[in-house]
Amino acid sequence: MEIAIDSQCLPQAFGDIPGCQTLSFSVIILDGHAGGWLNLAMSEQNLPIRSVCVYCGSQPGRDSAYINAGRSLGKAMAENHLRLVYGGGTKGIMGAVASGVLSHGGRVTGIIPQFLVDMEATRHSLGQLSELIITPDMHERKHKMFDRADAFVALPGGIGTLEEIVEVMTWAQLGRHRKPMVFANIGGFWDPMLKLIRHMADEGFIHTAHLVQPLVIDDPDEIVAALLNHWASEVDREGESEIIARL
Repeated sequence: MEIAIDSQCLPQAFGDIPGCQTLSFSVIILDGHAGGWLNLAMSEQNLPIRSVCVYCGSQPGRDSAYINAGRSLGKAMAENHLRLVYGGGTKGIMGAVASGVLSHGGRVTGIIPQFLVDMEATRHSLGQLSELIITPDMHERKHKMFDRADAFVALPGGIGTLEEIVEVMTWAQLGRHRKPMVFANIGGFWDPMLKLIRHMADEGFIHTAHLVQPLVIDDPDEIVAALLNHWASEVDREGESEIIARL
């Protein structure tokens, strides 16, 4: 396991890693700035998309389809040699995605703030991740997740999940990135959100909509293939009428 520890978390971090006295691992001390780490494990495949950031709930939700979708997505990512980048939680849908990747031989990078280690994860499960990055706060967590990912997927989740995917969409609208974004619309979970976005557009509050091109996919088994095909195909980067229409 590779462990990256933000320098501000160094005094506390070793006590939070189970068995750290006996494990053999490399420690990367982050400099506290986005992009200030060493990315050690991205060379196994020369793919346009090598890692996918998944935003999702740390709770399982009321519909078992949400957990199943997380496991299915994780399995598909591992089978296509895509590294999972996620918020480091080992419970709920977060845990299901990570488990789906790891149980099928894939790699997982968990990025979690120090104060959430015991709230969203178990220390034993954190030790099973391929790489663990502990940050001092949510701000650093989000920026490191963004920088490490080549694409983004939003599974069902709560306010935190909503905030994360909306921020990535905002950065796209401002021209900060062109990375693919997916709403995993399991059981129509994101329908109210998509309706709200349509309402915003109708009322004239969404500009440069051609820069915001999220895919809306109902079947979790189709997400990875859609991402890879979307990236590899000759996409009209100036706007996709069908996707924009769904917004």
